Amino acid sequence: MSKYILALDQGTTSSRAILFDHDGRPCHVAQQEFRQIFPQSGWVEHDASEIWDSQLAVARQVLRENGVPASEVAALGITNQRETVVLWDRASGEPVANAIVWQDHRSAAFCDSLREQGKGALFQKKTGLVVDAYFSGTKLKWLLDNVPGVRDRAERGELAFGTVDAWLIYKLCGEHVADVSNASRTLLFNIHTMRWDEELLALLDIPASLLPRVVPSSGVVGNTRAELFGAAVPIAGIAGDQQAATFGQACHHPGMAKNTYGTGCFMLMHTGREAIASSNNLLTTVGWQIGDRTDYMLEGSVFNAGAAVQWLRDGLGIIRSSDEVEALATSVPDTGGVHFVPAFSGLGAPYWDAYARGTMVGISRGTTAAHIARATLAAIAYQSADVLEAMQRDAAIGLTELRVDGGAARNDLLMQFQADVLGVPVVRPMVTETTALGAAYLAGLAVGFWHSQAEIGAQWQVQKRFEPAMPEDERHARLADWRRAVSKARDWLQHD
Repeated sequence: MSKYILALDQGTTSSRAILFDHDGRPCHVAQQEFRQIFPQSGWVEHDASEIWDSQLAVARQVLRENGVPASEVAALGITNQRETVVLWDRASGEPVANAIVWQDHRSAAFCDSLREQGKGALFQKKTGLVVDAYFSGTKLKWLLDNVPGVRDRAERGELAFGTVDAWLIYKLCGEHVADVSNASRTLLFNIHTMRWDEELLALLDIPASLLPRVVPSSGVVGNTRAELFGAAVPIAGIAGDQQAATFGQACHHPGMAKNTYGTGCFMLMHTGREAIASSNNLLTTVGWQIGDRTDYMLEGSVFNAGAAVQWLRDGLGIIRSSDEVEALATSVPDTGGVHFVPAFSGLGAPYWDAYARGTMVGISRGTTAAHIARATLAAIAYQSADVLEAMQRDAAIGLTELRVDGGAARNDLLMQFQADVLGVPVVRPMVTETTALGAAYLAGLAVGFWHSQAEIGAQWQVQKRFEPAMPEDERHARLADWRRAVSKARDWLQHD
């Protein structure tokens, strides 16, 4: 009898595999980091073969170390870093260039030209996205235009494009598919017709032959090759990491919202079966598709959250591990007037400024590493507050609570400050591995491991609730100072 769902959680800095039981509890976890490649300022790449090798290794490890044969796994779910572009040879299955990561902004100038041509409204109407280098389409165009021989090979049908979900599925079972949530992040997919859009493909000069077949988020798309795990396992759930986390947080009804604190910070609000167009620089995106029902979201993306803490560790060396940041930040009562805007690769929602760069203001002779650590955590909370304010204006829904997950959600200091600057309770669930859990739930629904979304929702439990305690006038004053600091970081790089 099948006892587990295996979730593959392919993130920006590491690949993980988690086995979940029928109660939605993570039983066993394996994780492996892989290289981050920075060829020049604003460029971020991954070796797609390293992504595959690390993901396969942790999947095998979690089964092997816990004595779980593949026959006890009912299905496999995949969740992944979104917008990252992989281009590979159909025959050999090998990448033809490094993957261009979602954080990469090399196509910013081309995005500028599209907006100057007045094409921004067209893309937003069809895809729900703003024209920005963040998304996959312009990254793919860059590869076609700049890697020798690639465009000719693409036009001959020899190459395949995919976001990371499609890449992993191709390596697992040979199918070339992507789910609707990942397709909706490419600038190439019409979220109203639920098809690749010929007009947008023509504008970006992308051959349709490159594109994967689009499938629902829950449903069997193929079986893993038996030699990978010792037996074939159905691949039955697929969703981009933020949509998966929203599903794992049981935000199944309009008005419910979650925030994931990972490398970036991503807030999604469920808006039902209606795609609400944003007037405040947010994204309208597909949440998931189950059967013939499509659920939509509003999303605000913060590019650098956990990445800012990693910079304290790797760039400044003021902490030895990311877990040390809370103790260091707690050693001082406040930031000492310091504001840090971690715009390492530009600013996401609601600013969408590819030319912003990291800025620290308010430094004095009394500033210490502890003040910088506290300012870094505050910056994560402030960026999320900017997003929520825009989200509430768009959806015309007053949020009653924010569900949180991701690595930094374990940080009590950050979660309390987040509640303070939002002015609404922040709720941390018992299971914070909600990204992987969402992929597991989508896979389990497809094979009858779980029978309904109501059954899944009943498994969600509160671990801790953080109530806002900051006076309203102080909250507004702090947010005003933050926004002054953001103004110093904006449009920093010289550009035409």
